[in-house]
Amino acid sequence: MVKKGETIDITIDDVKFPNKGIAHIEGDKKVTIKNAIPGQKLRVKVKKKRRDKIDAIVLEKLQSASNEVNPPCPVFEECGGCTYQNLTYEDQLSLKKKFILDILKDFNIQEIYEGVEGSKNSFEYRNKMEFSFGDEYKDGPLTLGLHKRSSMYDIVNTDVCILVDEDFRDILKSVLSYAKKNNYSYYHKRTHQGLLRHLVLRKGIMTGEILVNLVTSSQGSIDEEGLTRTILNLPLKGQIKGIIHTVNDSLADVVQEDSGKILYGQGFITDKLYDLSFNITPYSFFQTNTIGAMQLYSVVKDFVGTGKNKIIYDLYCGTGTIAQVLSPCADKVVGIELVEEAVIAARENAKLNGIDNCEFLAGDVLELVDTLTEKPDVIILDPPRDGIHPKAIWKILNFEPKSFIYVSCKPTSLARDLPFFLEKGYEIKRVKSVDMFPQTPHVETVVLLSR
Repeated sequence: MVKKGETIDITIDDVKFPNKGIAHIEGDKKVTIKNAIPGQKLRVKVKKKRRDKIDAIVLEKLQSASNEVNPPCPVFEECGGCTYQNLTYEDQLSLKKKFILDILKDFNIQEIYEGVEGSKNSFEYRNKMEFSFGDEYKDGPLTLGLHKRSSMYDIVNTDVCILVDEDFRDILKSVLSYAKKNNYSYYHKRTHQGLLRHLVLRKGIMTGEILVNLVTSSQGSIDEEGLTRTILNLPLKGQIKGIIHTVNDSLADVVQEDSGKILYGQGFITDKLYDLSFNITPYSFFQTNTIGAMQLYSVVKDFVGTGKNKIIYDLYCGTGTIAQVLSPCADKVVGIELVEEAVIAARENAKLNGIDNCEFLAGDVLELVDTLTEKPDVIILDPPRDGIHPKAIWKILNFEPKSFIYVSCKPTSLARDLPFFLEKGYEIKRVKSVDMFPQTPHVETVVLLSR
């Protein structure tokens, strides 16, 4: 019998969403190992043991999988930003298709599932990245990048990251060099002491406009003129439109603003989806893969259909991108979003695009649906990763539109929510996935439900 702390050799024979490799020992006892792929032979250490399941960590890879490739990123093995760079992109798409069919197996979608549409760009596709300051090991030198795999504290220097383009990498290098030159400390998550917290970069993929946001605590000061000069002197392909210094004293490891100061230019950039323009502020929600967003919204538009709808509700509308894309398909689109800043941006963007048939409301979907009186023809649902609030879902269903279009970024949440629609008399008519996040396990799935 295997014991906790014991070292064993296993072969991965399956993988479950999002990144759990599965092996079997002692008959049918499952061993779960993160970030493993089928076919790998691994030496692992048992960390937890339950009656029917063992959790283990990898000590050594004894043999690669037959379809495994050399990851192009030199820090892939350490960095937590990617999961599947050791698979070809074609194999990644096959794996994501498997995830969706496994998770939605109870809904018999095999015959209607339209597969996974791949991203036009499998690298350098991200228009936003939040880099963290820290060290790669305790009391090590200052670094700037992404979290190490399975670590809350250690940071991998990702100045070679290929999920973002060369401008991101050059800005990261220059800001890290500037910070080291000035001997700035980083904010320690354990002690809540220190200055530098995050570097958040956004770039308009279609416009080339760049927004730089340095996030610090209030425990000290930075040479703001020196930072601005350092960034503006870089020979970038894009154009710096704004440099911001944000102060954040939250104990949580999240990017938020207690106060902010524009050091250069303006506090937003503009990007385009189709022929629509969108102003993007530091905290606006905008899909991180611009080209992928257009692929995703084209699927949504296709599912809505060519007929003219009178009323469309876009619940969880963010900055109103889907609502504005669908505005030609309806007499009126009503969007609801919890984040007030996003609603303000949605209204401004609609005005920027000359769209006058979109109305945006700020508040919780659970509460605001009670104020909606017009009967919609279509309801778009694009909820957060955890899905629709259980108390809100019945209120939404009571509108009884002809169709729901559910845009899901987490298939397990989708699987939890779908039975409510089926119980109300809706049927799953079409299902299609769009890969917005190459090199990771995540995938968007769009479901058309009609009466």
